[in-house]
Amino acid sequence: MQFWVAAHIIPGVFVKDITTAIVVAIVLGILNTFLKPVLQILALPITILTLGLFYFVVNVLIIYLASYLVSGFAVDDFIAALFFGLVVSVVSAVLGMFLD
Repeated sequence: MQFWVAAHIIPGVFVKDITTAIVVAIVLGILNTFLKPVLQILALPITILTLGLFYFVVNVLIIYLASYLVSGFAVDDFIAALFFGLVVSVVSAVLGMFLD
């Protein structure tokens, strides 16, 4: 649901249909579970130097990788991927508040 909403809000992000949004959610879940912790550990020195801002770059890299892996999901540029990650986080938090 979050991916579908974010794709309609942000220009530069394209999700073909709801089935593609579900596949993107699954792929991002897998990437965030297995690859993101490794990238965070490898990027820890840069993350410390940038006071945590490099964490957003890691999120953007994960989103780019998901767009490469899933056909029907496309992200045009870095800014679109950054805002996509932020909108997905905010929508997830809001839905989490109502569902708890």
